[in-house]
Amino acid sequence: MSADDPVMLITGASSGIGAATARAASRAGYRVALAARRTVPLGGLARELGGPERALACPCDVTEWEEQERAVAAVLERFGRLDVAFANAGFGATRGFLNDTPENWRAMILTNVYGAALTARATIPALRERRGHLVLMGSVAGRKVVPGSIYSCTKWAVTAMAEAARQELSGSGVRVTLLSPGNVETPFHDDPFDYEVLTGDDVAGAVMFALAQPPRVDVNEILVRPTAQEF
Repeated sequence: MSADDPVMLITGASSGIGAATARAASRAGYRVALAARRTVPLGGLARELGGPERALACPCDVTEWEEQERAVAAVLERFGRLDVAFANAGFGATRGFLNDTPENWRAMILTNVYGAALTARATIPALRERRGHLVLMGSVAGRKVVPGSIYSCTKWAVTAMAEAARQELSGSGVRVTLLSPGNVETPFHDDPFDYEVLTGDDVAGAVMFALAQPPRVDVNEILVRPTAQEF
């Protein structure tokens, strides 16, 4: 452990895949910056992962540009560098064009799409300096159309965003990975599945796989499903 250890910023870090990735990164020697709206679990996770020297809690609503700017500024002030940004924050909605509220749609689209774009915008200057890595949370639903799913529409947008970022950053040394998991056992889902699904640790392992490749290798997309998932 040293002050030269790489730094990863994770949005949506207070639970689920974000928290699992923070733990996996910490075990791999990363210092971590944890961004989320829920401050209590965020602070607990930061203490678990080593406190101020190793983990920084950054209360942040990803749909607010000024809050994302402040989070990145806090990371650079505390750790002096940013090597990886994982735009993980997101949530879903009830399927069907008549089965959820327009207000929930708006919040979801702002978080899943606009929030991810703001994370990219806020972190790319620091990532360029480190020849770092931008990871965007997609979904199988961003590769296959789900009937009546506005969530699926948001993840199709993130799929395009990852390729747009990859092309813009080509030649800069910054790598871009779209992570597209199938069904995961996280607080995201309310109903149980009738087969064994991915765990947050499984998805975190995919993130760490992409990061561990040599600089000449850019894993542009990881599409990972439970073995029993048909969709």
